[in-house]
Amino acid sequence: MMQELPSFARKVTGGIEVRVKVVPGASRDEVVGILGERLKIRTATAPEAGKANKAVAKLLAGWLNVGTREVEQISGPTNPEKSFLVPGTVVFPEV
Repeated sequence: MMQELPSFARKVTGGIEVRVKVVPGASRDEVVGILGERLKIRTATAPEAGKANKAVAKLLAGWLNVGTREVEQISGPTNPEKSFLVPGTVVFPEV
């Protein structure tokens, strides 16, 4: 049986797009929950030179149980609302 995608994810060419809202400057990196059509993520990494984007990609990879290199940022490099591409199919944990 195929898992229904959560509101923050959609099937696109090449895999699954995961839409996130990033809040930098947190005390730790964590997936907080669903915020409208986005997955809210907090990161302790400062938004300097793409460091926070890399931290979010790494957190998503761990949360989705895929390799870090499999998570590719596809939009929002300087915006708190970003999208990441995860190739293939994934199983989303409870939020």
